[in-house]
Amino acid sequence: MSVSKNRATNLLLSSEQSSLRRFLALYFILVVILLSSLGIFYYQSKEKLMLSNQRRTLSTYAHEQIQKLRELHQDFPKNSTYPRSENFNSAIYDIERSKIFSTLNPNEIIDFDKAFYRKNGIVRFMTYLDDYYLGAKYLFIETDENRDWYFRVIRDIFVMGIIILIIFLIFGVFFVNLFLRPMKNSMILLDNFIKDTTHELNTPISAILANVEMMDLNVMSEKNIKKLLRINIAAKTVSHLYQDLTYLTLDHNRESNDEWVDLKKLIEDRVEYFTILAGSKKVTFNLDLNYSTIFIDCVKIARVIDNLISNAIKYNKRGGEITVILRRDYLEVKDTGIGIESEKVNDIFERYRRFNSSEGGFGIGLNIVKSIIEEYELDISVKSILKEGTTIRVDFLKGVVDEK
Repeated sequence: MSVSKNRATNLLLSSEQSSLRRFLALYFILVVILLSSLGIFYYQSKEKLMLSNQRRTLSTYAHEQIQKLRELHQDFPKNSTYPRSENFNSAIYDIERSKIFSTLNPNEIIDFDKAFYRKNGIVRFMTYLDDYYLGAKYLFIETDENRDWYFRVIRDIFVMGIIILIIFLIFGVFFVNLFLRPMKNSMILLDNFIKDTTHELNTPISAILANVEMMDLNVMSEKNIKKLLRINIAAKTVSHLYQDLTYLTLDHNRESNDEWVDLKKLIEDRVEYFTILAGSKKVTFNLDLNYSTIFIDCVKIARVIDNLISNAIKYNKRGGEITVILRRDYLEVKDTGIGIESEKVNDIFERYRRFNSSEGGFGIGLNIVKSIIEEYELDISVKSILKEGTTIRVDFLKGVVDEK
């Protein structure tokens, strides 16, 4: 089986991730708007400069053409050849706007109300002939629009846009780190506290559990037996928390030792372990277990089962039930507890997230479950109805379970 070994720890909760996504989205939109505005402004300024240059050029051509028309007017009719140029086309119209002669495209409509304009890839300049050479009042000079400037401007906008975008990305990374620093520091502080707490818990927990098991119940009064039972429950609760903390700080980084694990036997053992804890709330177990084996690290699948059962007990009603169903390709744990609001279901796997402050723990159990599920590319789903209960199902994908 191909197992994904992603060990990265996500220190951000979904609310914080949502805030970060909104910040990045807003920042990206503002950067795009700014770059677009700068690009449009730069394009328009270059376009105005190009038109100004072309108008100056056409004005020069018009002056040259007027000189040639004056010469033709003086030599007419001896010389009746209309002056032409390789640089431009031209046309002359009389005061009634009737064409006298033209080398322009005959299909183009002449606009007598604009001294300079662009249309269909050409630029056209108009000037008045005060001396009416050859009876003409209007002179039009036309040339193809120079598109070289366009490609240069687009290239410049693209290059400058990339440079500015990189600069803004650098600033964005700086602001994101500044934005996340308080949250990261809080998470790191809490992680360090958990590591220190874990180190101090081992010896007293082991001593308490060992001494409880060594007690001879036959020589104890019923009152003392009840007290001892409460000590045992409290010790096992702390022991479960210690195992989660140990996995979180140490075991999740160790190399997996995958093997075929008998899930039915493992579940029966873990249910027996939690029986005293469940009995303190008068919670009963209903086991519907078929034989199933899975190729996985035994310690990790035990953490999954323990946390599912522990949460089913913790958030159950007094006198409630826990149903554990095991089939060849899935495991299902169902309780009759307080349930979860539908909009909060997706948040239950977040680290340090608890939905009932009256219950103990750090809110790390289901986060551990999720990390193990993702590591082995399994699938987990949650169905919950407020005040009715929660069902968590783990599906074992093909290639993980024994096909026999």
